Amino acid sequence: MLIGKVVGSVVSTRKNEKLVGSKFMIVETCAQTGNAKRIVAVDNVGAGIGEMVLVATGSAARIGCDQPSSPIDAAIVGIIDSGIGIVEE
Repeated sequence: MLIGKVVGSVVSTRKNEKLVGSKFMIVETCAQTGNAKRIVAVDNVGAGIGEMVLVATGSAARIGCDQPSSPIDAAIVGIIDSGIGIVEE
């Protein structure tokens, strides 16, 4: 599981039929892990730009979205209200 900050959104008019209705957000992972990068994640918890979030990846992302047969590699599974040691950049 990753911690990141939502920095934008993605609009896709054409996508896999199993992703129709899904909202995509751009998440910048925390630099504290030493591997800061931006990823696109499916958002089914209603996160907004600027919020700190928890992101599941791999098969855990598909299970977290209740879509085990969808082509999902990253999903926002929680919005962080507060956390000790989290530095917002």
